[in-house]
Amino acid sequence: MIKKVRTARLKPGMFVHDFDCGWLEIPFLRRSLEIEDELMIDKIIKHGIREVYIDTDKGLDVADAPTRDEVARVVETAVEQLMVEKSGGEQDPDALRREELTRAKGVRKEAERVIGTVMHDVRVGKRINIAQVDAVVEGMIDSVFHNQSAMMCLSRLKTRDEYTFQHSVNVCIFMIAFCRAIGFDRAGTTEVGVGALLHDVGKMKVPQDILNKPARLSEEEFALMQSHVMHSFQVLKEEGGIPLSAITVAFEHHERHDGTGYPLGLKGDKITRIGQMAAIVDVYDAITSDRCYHKGIDPAEALRKLYEWSEFHFCRELVQYFIKCVGVYPLGTMVRMESGYLAVVVRPAEGSMVKPMVRLIYDTKSGSKIAPRDLFLSGAGVSDRIIGYEAPAKWGINPLQYMDIG
Repeated sequence: MIKKVRTARLKPGMFVHDFDCGWLEIPFLRRSLEIEDELMIDKIIKHGIREVYIDTDKGLDVADAPTRDEVARVVETAVEQLMVEKSGGEQDPDALRREELTRAKGVRKEAERVIGTVMHDVRVGKRINIAQVDAVVEGMIDSVFHNQSAMMCLSRLKTRDEYTFQHSVNVCIFMIAFCRAIGFDRAGTTEVGVGALLHDVGKMKVPQDILNKPARLSEEEFALMQSHVMHSFQVLKEEGGIPLSAITVAFEHHERHDGTGYPLGLKGDKITRIGQMAAIVDVYDAITSDRCYHKGIDPAEALRKLYEWSEFHFCRELVQYFIKCVGVYPLGTMVRMESGYLAVVVRPAEGSMVKPMVRLIYDTKSGSKIAPRDLFLSGAGVSDRIIGYEAPAKWGINPLQYMDIG
């Protein structure tokens, strides 16, 4: 049986089924291992890991620990409470019209070009073209404000080789949408957007063999990787003309609410609001991305992991805002319908996060694919409903093939 336990309750002889954290945050080469001694426990705790899942069939048990299914039900119930509320973004039933996607693609392509140039310039010691950065962020804000769904939908298009550039652009898009949902003004959103786009420039000061290593980092290598935050801070501070709030986004996006983050180990309200927002967005995009050393998880699952982790690592209120901002079932999520069909969420909900437009693609009763057809769950007379999200890998289906994003 798989159970969740606090790391303070670990004992030698227990078997860790999974560390409840991001892949890079694990201090061991494997996600599953037996606890051999107290030194291993100390290492886990010092690494900032607060909870793990243990396998009681392979090691010692903790009688009163909740099972994985019990944890999942608690999280799902909490997320369902958010479903009755309206989402944070403005919802447009025609949000993914072809012309809107074409416009958003152009904005995104320019943003990737600009951040690519910035990263190269930082690597070779050249100054950042701040005017160019400001212009592209303004364009992204216009696009998100005009059609948030189109921009956020395109964030699903990722490639491993371009992760650093695409991650920077995605974090910028999500931070802009996050700021909009919370009620930031245009000027404040622009400053945060600049910081989000530039938050990882310090990685260009990290040795490339470490940055691109297709395997687990050693402790020494991980420390060098962590140094990118201070490098980002120095680069942006010395650049001149970059707002403090933008520098703060870059400096605080790896801090954690319980004080287990870096570089300063700030805790709670010692981390700025925008720093706490950036931490949520950075992790969300990272864990939903495929890397050479791990497979990204589905966005719907990622939102639920963020909620689970908000017991310690993130501000729960802000995580709830973020979930409402991107939707309980983000665009591109594969869902199971009450009717037995599998579907892909292709347009945002109109007023309610649980009634988006879905594209029916598979009949679980017959076990076969069907000719795709669209269903507005908010339409008159529609009785079908979403009962949960599905893991695409389980069905051998790529949901993005059924979206109009090309």
